[in-house]
Amino acid sequence: MLAYVKGAGGVRAIVEHLGLPTASAHLAPARGPPQSAGC
Repeated sequence: MLAYVKGAGGVRAIVEHLGLPTASAHLAPARGPPQSAGC
């Protein structure tokens, strides 16, 4: 482990400094299980 950051504000500052996006990912609904061809 290189670092441990407790506060969310600290994480945001580090991510912004690295030039990485800070917005959360788009969540899509879960898909159903695949259908079996032999059933």
